[in-house]
Amino acid sequence: MPHRSSSAGAALIALVLLAGAPLDADAQSGWQPASGHTQIPLWPGNPPQARSGGGAEAVHHAVDPDTKAVKLIGGKPYSYIENVTQPTITIYAPTTRNTGAAIIVYPGGGFNVLAMDIEGTEVCDWLTSNGVACVLLKYRVPCQHVGAYRECPQAHQDAQRAMSIVRSRAREWKLDPHKIGVMGFSAGAHMAIMSSTRFDRRYAAVDAADSVSSRPDFALVLYPGRMAYRHTNFAPNPDIRVTARTPPTFLVHAYDDDVNPVENSLLYSAALRKAGVPAEIHVYAKGGHAFGLRQTGVSASGWPQLAEAWLKSLGVLGD
Repeated sequence: MPHRSSSAGAALIALVLLAGAPLDADAQSGWQPASGHTQIPLWPGNPPQARSGGGAEAVHHAVDPDTKAVKLIGGKPYSYIENVTQPTITIYAPTTRNTGAAIIVYPGGGFNVLAMDIEGTEVCDWLTSNGVACVLLKYRVPCQHVGAYRECPQAHQDAQRAMSIVRSRAREWKLDPHKIGVMGFSAGAHMAIMSSTRFDRRYAAVDAADSVSSRPDFALVLYPGRMAYRHTNFAPNPDIRVTARTPPTFLVHAYDDDVNPVENSLLYSAALRKAGVPAEIHVYAKGGHAFGLRQTGVSASGWPQLAEAWLKSLGVLGD
């Protein structure tokens, strides 16, 4: 995941690429949402392909490895969680009118940790202010990376299960089951791409919720990776199979991203165009990696307004 605008740029690199970055001394045990929000377990028992060991779930503030000072992005500190073995979703209801739409948010973190504030709760604050319910997914990390493109099967299982739960309970939660999208950042953006292109169930059904479609109705994909690598001369990931059923997609990337090269978004955008899938892509000269919604003084900070216009064009935000 990381880098962001020059000074904020390298800020998240230690966070997402390594879970071994220096940690703050007052780490909290386990992530909890703010008061008024409740985490809902994804699985009725142990999740499929459950792992053990690795330590307890913990929340850490990112710190500079040399000075031990708390790192800032957009003038604010950021935190991350590690060792998630019990995945959950947390529902954030619209704070204005209810459009009936919902977006499941996948934070980034290189499938090693989760950036639950800058690419999670802060995103939910933005969505709910626009009348969209936000479903924040705390998926399993770290995971055993498999294959040439270092996939994380457990995270993709959690993403599918989250969609199944939200869609199956849509009317109970006053949502339109046909206006449920996904949104991901960095590693989470790769999850959004996989959710948009691989609808086959990745685990044995555990209850009636798994009988509904796991296909998102739309997707927002920000600075994705694992679509292609420099060492493969940017050959497209063969597991990404874009078809006419892939949902409409909004893409954001910075040209100077030194973690996930912009070719990832360009390749995916080209595949969407070839398949006839409606898509919109914004590539910014400056932004680095993992900028989230924070204002960092570069052009990439303007993407939320463009995303709002795009969501409105789809009818997601209503009139």
